Amino acid sequence: MMVAETANSYYIGNNIGVGFTMVELKVRKFGNSLGVVLPKEVISRLNTQDGAPLYLTEAPDGGYRLVPYDPDFETKMAKAEDIMRRYRDTLHVLAQ
Repeated sequence: MMVAETANSYYIGNNIGVGFTMVELKVRKFGNSLGVVLPKEVISRLNTQDGAPLYLTEAPDGGYRLVPYDPDFETKMAKAEDIMRRYRDTLHVLAQ
């Protein structure tokens, strides 16, 4: 555990892993909703663009993660890949 001099650096030091970057976002009002504007560096790192979906998922540590893919889709694809691997020969015969 890192020893910190202030409460803020304690939070950062104990909740952000080594090598991770923290980006401050400001919540702003957009019509009747609230939102945040992502800086160019974040957009580039997420490999996203205007109108593309992003998913906010709960992390095991109680925080949140912003990801450019649907985690449910990833789970379904992992299951599909497992089925394709187990039944490779059968699927090959059916494809003919």
